[in-house]
Amino acid sequence: MPEFTGEIRVHASARFAIVASRWNPRVVDALIDGARRAFVAHGVSDAAVDLVRVPGAWELPATAAKLALTDRYAAIVALGCVVRGETRHYEHVADGCANGLQRVALDHGVPVLNGVLAVERHEDAQARAGGVHGNKGEEVALAALEIVDLWTKL
Repeated sequence: MPEFTGEIRVHASARFAIVASRWNPRVVDALIDGARRAFVAHGVSDAAVDLVRVPGAWELPATAAKLALTDRYAAIVALGCVVRGETRHYEHVADGCANGLQRVALDHGVPVLNGVLAVERHEDAQARAGGVHGNKGEEVALAALEIVDLWTKL
């Protein structure tokens, strides 16, 4: 079985989709910027990355499924931010989104990377969107590149 060597080789014609929530825009926009920077830093042209915006995290899986059906994308990166509130809505949205994204990947055979932050407080989200804990958008874009590279070798 091939192992990750730290080098990522992505075919020049590979296209990627970022599907991102408009909810919590300050955080999500930072995640998008991180993902775009990671793609470009690893040789993916900005023109090869399509950005699709949706209202919230709940809409990410269904939109990822529609994108997967197009057969245009080597991988799909989902970005969003769900902050715990005073109701159980947080659990429904965060869990439903994660489960839905996994189902899209399994049902369609396209890597779907989950960069949806599920945090207790807005400060926690900011720490993971370019703050002290790095940028989850960058991390999931790198994971997308790695998995696409791996899958081309299998």
